[in-house]
Amino acid sequence: MDSTEEKALKILSILNENNHESYIVGGFVRDKLLGIKSNDIDICTSATPKEIMEIFPNTSSPNYGSINIVYKNTNFDITTFRKEIKYQDNRLPVKIKYIKNIKKDLLRRDFTINTFCIDKDGEVKDYLKVMPDLENKLIKTVGNPRYRLKEDSLRILRAIRFATILNFNIETKTKHYLKEYAYLLKKLSYQRKKQELDKILMSPNRKKGIDLLVNLSIDDALKLRNLSQITLCDDLIGIWAQLDVDDIYPFTKVEKEQMKEIRSLLKKDINDEYNLYKAGLYISTVVYQIKKKDITTLNKIYHDLPIKSRKDININGQDISNLLNLRPGIYIKEIMNDIEKKIINHELNNTKEDLTNYIEKHYKKTR
Repeated sequence: MDSTEEKALKILSILNENNHESYIVGGFVRDKLLGIKSNDIDICTSATPKEIMEIFPNTSSPNYGSINIVYKNTNFDITTFRKEIKYQDNRLPVKIKYIKNIKKDLLRRDFTINTFCIDKDGEVKDYLKVMPDLENKLIKTVGNPRYRLKEDSLRILRAIRFATILNFNIETKTKHYLKEYAYLLKKLSYQRKKQELDKILMSPNRKKGIDLLVNLSIDDALKLRNLSQITLCDDLIGIWAQLDVDDIYPFTKVEKEQMKEIRSLLKKDINDEYNLYKAGLYISTVVYQIKKKDITTLNKIYHDLPIKSRKDININGQDISNLLNLRPGIYIKEIMNDIEKKIINHELNNTKEDLTNYIEKHYKKTR
């Protein structure tokens, strides 16, 4: 079976056979040069969207000069060489012009390390002569950062992301304007900001990214004012929970509940079995990481719990109702809460006999 790269090279060959110059561009080529595996391939070509659609019938509608095609059951984005003439809201190009020159197309891109190309023969092309930036592990804008960052404010976060994930340094002038134009991020959607931040925070090198965001005062523009105080952990939700921006950034209902539970357990005694039982193993693990506690201790405590959930209790609501000869009511929840806590605290054995005797002794006379 052809690899994704082999399929992409065949697409280049087909476009070239139809007299259209074409290349694999961007992050895939950069990662290949760095020895990083990737299947995220973008293609650019001198062919217009209409010409691409004539060659590849299984395509999407054009979007800013980009078309998605399906080739041998694999999706590829193909973009026509272009110049972006006008931007809106420091983010989106609203006016573009199709061109036939690959070098001019590369000049519109964000960072020099993203301008390498692979041609139809699989050869890497460095049309802008920027290999030294890659070799020196340098994040540098294509052209003057004063203009490139102002055109598209997302590039500010992308610069931080690349520096973090690749463990590169940011070129001095570029770094200056990252700080200068940080305020432009206020206009950017929180959805888009979170996508970039997630990648930074999930990186094993996340500390570098966080330090850059703080030292360049970008954290303030992102409304992450306590970013410098958080404790690093391996769990993304654990980091977001400490930032406490659930009401600003987009999260699912489940994620919001998890963050609420993490913050709640952080304020409690995490050596208390009942607290850990109620929180569950996932939430407890995250909190242990944040508090820099030994996870093996948590695993032992959790393993030794007499029950892991209320479903493990050897008596149910109907049993209690029958035992007390009462119709079901709110009292069942009260009793279940009581016996659940006593089981966890080793004050009551989780056997049908012991639970029955306890309920008869403590509740039958009072009902």
